[in-house]
Amino acid sequence: MRRPNFITPIFLLSFLFFGCSGDDDARHDPVSFEQAKSDLERNTSPTVTSAQTLELVEGNTTFALDLYGAVADTSEGNFFYSPYSISIAMAMTFAGAEGTTQTELADVLHYTLSEPALHQAFNAMDLDLTSRGTGDASEFRLHLANAIWGQTGYHFEPDYLDTLALNYGSGLNLLDFETDPEAARVTINEWVEEQTEDRIQDLIPEGAISSSTRLVLTNAIYFFGEWLDLFDSDNTSPGDFQRDSGGTVVVDMMHQDLTLPYYQGTGYEAVAIPYKGETVSMLIIAPDAGTLESFEQTLDASMLTSIVDAMQPMYMQFTMPKFTFEHRLPLKALFQDLGLSAPFNPGEADFSGVNGTTDLVITDILHKAFVAVNERGTEAAAATAVVEGITSVPAAVTLDRPFIFMVRDNVTGTILFLGRLADPS
Repeated sequence: MRRPNFITPIFLLSFLFFGCSGDDDARHDPVSFEQAKSDLERNTSPTVTSAQTLELVEGNTTFALDLYGAVADTSEGNFFYSPYSISIAMAMTFAGAEGTTQTELADVLHYTLSEPALHQAFNAMDLDLTSRGTGDASEFRLHLANAIWGQTGYHFEPDYLDTLALNYGSGLNLLDFETDPEAARVTINEWVEEQTEDRIQDLIPEGAISSSTRLVLTNAIYFFGEWLDLFDSDNTSPGDFQRDSGGTVVVDMMHQDLTLPYYQGTGYEAVAIPYKGETVSMLIIAPDAGTLESFEQTLDASMLTSIVDAMQPMYMQFTMPKFTFEHRLPLKALFQDLGLSAPFNPGEADFSGVNGTTDLVITDILHKAFVAVNERGTEAAAATAVVEGITSVPAAVTLDRPFIFMVRDNVTGTILFLGRLADPS
């Protein structure tokens, strides 16, 4: 498949593995799979109130920033993940949880809506988000996909399958983990490649799926967006980027004069860069040099809302670095740091809503993301700058120090992706 060379792509996969103890890493050829599916079709017009949507977004945002704090406490340098993808993958898990397991999941993930309203709200959010953009796939794409992979011959509760079908558009793909875990791994990886346009391959490493695996829940997000005002590569030049750890690195810095939503707070500045269609933006919050760590400890959902509400259009000389990196999150350990315990422990975990018994535990959670930000598509950038026709002397906004960045839906406030850029080199 031919891809345009002026893209801002983001790829993300979340995996939850359910099973018992044991291991098997035999190698086999890929296998095809059958599907166990509810007779129900996805509800494409869920009844969800604006209050329920707001409640879902507020909970997801609180979780996103809780997780950011946990990652920041344990990570140095760059990191990047999709809190929305994690929230929706865990919601599919939540659908089968009972008792203390369900309570812990709700507390950590800030699910405040009851069932089935929670799943209906996620369904409505997914359908709404996938309607974003301009209608031109060469300019903007936001693709979300869910797939559930279960052991062939294993019992799954009909109510659980109904919930997946109605709200997540997914059946249960049947694989033989028990006798052929490697073939199952290859099959799921092939699905991953298809959902990410062949950009992520062999995501699940050998040995990650064993003969004791019974269920794998997967969620994939692919995002592609052109800036509303494209940068001209002729204006890109080397510049200094100050690392909080000390010293500077020389990186490619993109430059453009344009009007962007902007706010300067005490000790930080924030700017939002819209993608074509103007329904999704990259929101960047840049603390003063040398203060990233202390600022991260103060950022919460309330502060984020106040920043967004205070932003006003400002004409500026805007400078930011090009950057590309990928990141894996040790989500199981991070969830344990956030207080999640029962779902991982035999004897405590209760996913009886999935299979009618309490023999399932979460054995691992894998998450990987990739982001690339650049200026390609230079002719459109030059034309857009001229069309604005602003002749006043602009202020200078230069992102030459570590910053927090997120891809955020402007309509609902949903944070699709969240990360830290500490060193673009």
